[in-house]
Amino acid sequence: MGWFLTDLVSAFLLPPLCLIVLGAVGVLLFKSRPVLGKFLVVVTFTLLYMLSIPFVADTALQTLETSTTSSLAIIEVQAIVVLGSGTYVKAPEYDSHTVSRFGLERIRYGAYLHRSTGKPLLVTGGDLLGIGSSEAEQMKSVLENEFHVPVKWVENNSNNTRENAYKSFAVLEKDKIVRVALVTHAWHMPRAIREFEQAGFKVTPAPTAYTTRYKTNLFAFIPSASALLKSSLFLHEIIGMLWYGLTPAPNQP
Repeated sequence: MGWFLTDLVSAFLLPPLCLIVLGAVGVLLFKSRPVLGKFLVVVTFTLLYMLSIPFVADTALQTLETSTTSSLAIIEVQAIVVLGSGTYVKAPEYDSHTVSRFGLERIRYGAYLHRSTGKPLLVTGGDLLGIGSSEAEQMKSVLENEFHVPVKWVENNSNNTRENAYKSFAVLEKDKIVRVALVTHAWHMPRAIREFEQAGFKVTPAPTAYTTRYKTNLFAFIPSASALLKSSLFLHEIIGMLWYGLTPAPNQP
């Protein structure tokens, strides 16, 4: 399934579009089936509220997040693999395509681990948008030119987490590398670990960008756009894990 179709299906399964569709169906049923119609509208607003409050969104993401890994465990790996996460397209201030906010969070931690351990870096991520610039190339550019950290390997043909895993393995197995520290967001780590281990790696998780909260107060129960985004990320991961569980992994990259 191409990235466009995948993203289109995801849009209908994730908030806010899934809630808009559910609410619209409820309104359309007001005349023919008023009880069902009203029920769907109530469900829509209830879900919208629940998914939009920081308390629920943060708690949901935290259920996915793996614990931090000790620096001693990172030292035992052979390489550090950093997963791409989208593109900041036509960034006006840089006059080029560059890494997204999520991607920047990942490469920052990758740079930190490299400086701490001296382990070589692989960056992975393809050109999903067809803009002539892959996520991996953007990550390499920022790591080397801004963080002043060398990138040894670039895997720039993958379109999703599963392809990240198998195509990275094809690159690293040439150098007999199977033990890697895997850098991605803490909430994305469970899905990423599963795919990289199935591809043949021995994975030491190196999660970053944890979901934290200063304290739980009234504002944790007031809806916000940022909380709805976190809920969408959580549901995206759940759907992704279910989808990967139902679809066979490739025999080769």
